[in-house]
Amino acid sequence: MSTTLLISIISTAVVYAATVLYAAVGEIFSQRAGIMNLGLEGIMLMGAVSGYMVAVYRQNLVLAMLVVILVGAALGLVFSFLTVTMQADQTVSGMAMLTFGTGLSGFLGKGVSGVNANLAFEPIAIPVLSRVPVLGPSLFDQNILVYLMYLIIPLSMIYLYKTRAGMILRALGENPAALDSAGYNVFALRYAYVTFGSIMTAVSGAVVSLAYTNFWSDGMTSGKGWIAVALVVFSAWNPLTATFGALLFGAISIIGIDVQTVFPQVPSQVFSALPYVATIIALIFTTGNFRGRRSAAPAALTIPYDREKR
Repeated sequence: MSTTLLISIISTAVVYAATVLYAAVGEIFSQRAGIMNLGLEGIMLMGAVSGYMVAVYRQNLVLAMLVVILVGAALGLVFSFLTVTMQADQTVSGMAMLTFGTGLSGFLGKGVSGVNANLAFEPIAIPVLSRVPVLGPSLFDQNILVYLMYLIIPLSMIYLYKTRAGMILRALGENPAALDSAGYNVFALRYAYVTFGSIMTAVSGAVVSLAYTNFWSDGMTSGKGWIAVALVVFSAWNPLTATFGALLFGAISIIGIDVQTVFPQVPSQVFSALPYVATIIALIFTTGNFRGRRSAAPAALTIPYDREKR
């Protein structure tokens, strides 16, 4: 394999990882708080279309990301109201969010479908680091959203495992009644973490439309929201492990595209399906009962909390 091809594979895999990793990390925080959101695909699409619309009509990437964050926060608050306040079934609520986000994004995006925004997050080479052989141009000649991902992963690990707030978050998903008895507002904390997770998911969508593909089309996330959900389980609710999983799926996706040129007689759909096949295989080996190990899922995940039933 030539050095140029290797750099291309690693570089593209890193950007692909960013398209799902923001959502995966956000969902890890949400599920650590005890709330499962299966509507990530819909929220990603809303983030993708809202960011791209602002880029087309306002030609301002900062404004685009602010709108994406606001859209994610609004959807997160709606989902929090349904699952935390109203104690609606989280699976059903997630499917409703998926349907709503998919349908509304398709409707809103009609005016910008196929329209070139002439604006995207371009790679920014970091001096010195970008000159390191192979890894330099692969990791340090990326766009700002990828660089932010480099910061978010270690910060999320420190927050989860090295801070008091992280300890409270982990307890929130294991035993919310104990936290309530200790004087913590379980409902406010769950609202905060679910909303944060939704914002991160919307940013994932913006990475797709403003840094990965640089266009908008209906349903363009193509199941990346589901890969993010799978990464949460695959990683055992650990952001660092989710990072390696995202890079693995990204590499499989890119290699599949390259292999397609070698075997042109094989339908392209076969190679496009490789990341999803890998996801299923990974989930089987990490969650199957044959392992004989206890699930790492938070004990209170998907269980509504009712103060009157403490």
